[in-house]
Amino acid sequence: MTALAARIPAGHYRFRHLAHMEFIKLRTLRSTWWTLAISAAGAVAIGVAVGLNTRSGTEDLTNNALAGILPALLLSGVLGALLMTSEYSSGMIRSTLAAAPRRPLLLAAKAAVFGAVALAFGEAASFIAFFAGGAALRHGITAPALSQPGVLRAVVFGGAGYCLLGLIGLGLGAIIRHSAATIAVYVGCLFVLPTFIGNLVHQVGVYLPIIIVGNSLTTTQPAACRPGAADCTPFLSAWAGLGVLALYAAVALAAGGWLFARRDA
Repeated sequence: MTALAARIPAGHYRFRHLAHMEFIKLRTLRSTWWTLAISAAGAVAIGVAVGLNTRSGTEDLTNNALAGILPALLLSGVLGALLMTSEYSSGMIRSTLAAAPRRPLLLAAKAAVFGAVALAFGEAASFIAFFAGGAALRHGITAPALSQPGVLRAVVFGGAGYCLLGLIGLGLGAIIRHSAATIAVYVGCLFVLPTFIGNLVHQVGVYLPIIIVGNSLTTTQPAACRPGAADCTPFLSAWAGLGVLALYAAVALAAGGWLFARRDA
């Protein structure tokens, strides 16, 4: 960032310059890579554990192998939030804005860099978990193949969910700006609240992010309503679920960008 600042006058940064600076920030934070690595390793470990305990080949084996993606989403969103809120807690945001006062462009660069890194890690974790979970299957159960209907889509969308939940966390960080409060809101709304709403009001629960990832994106056998159920709403399709998650991320980032541009540092 110092080298770039020496060559470019303050206020004249373009998107590529801001993206470069944000990547330098992300790359130099050791905690970032540890968090991403732990979340990816956890996703793989859970996939292996579920594979070892699978007893029936009639289950959705792809969804089982990708079960570890769900807890990994927690770390992805928390990391996205901290990338924004840590600049406020450290005071670095003032230096950043002094050099690059175009706030919406700055947030867009931060979202693009973090989104690309989170997507790469998410896809790597999703594919490794899929193959590792399949290799761990016992009892004569045949592992699913990427060529089977819906399997490749489920694996790819699982990694995309990792990215989108991270961007939601980043957007919340821009809105709230306080690390502890942002993490509390993220965990409460995306992990705790679905436990209650999903059980009480299924019609609302199917639109909650964590339920979308587990029951729409990473499954090849969408759950159907039980015969005779009066209040059953089918889970969203994979593409609809991905669209809803993308909409959530876009709204969070748009709201964060709007507030970011209008509030003091």
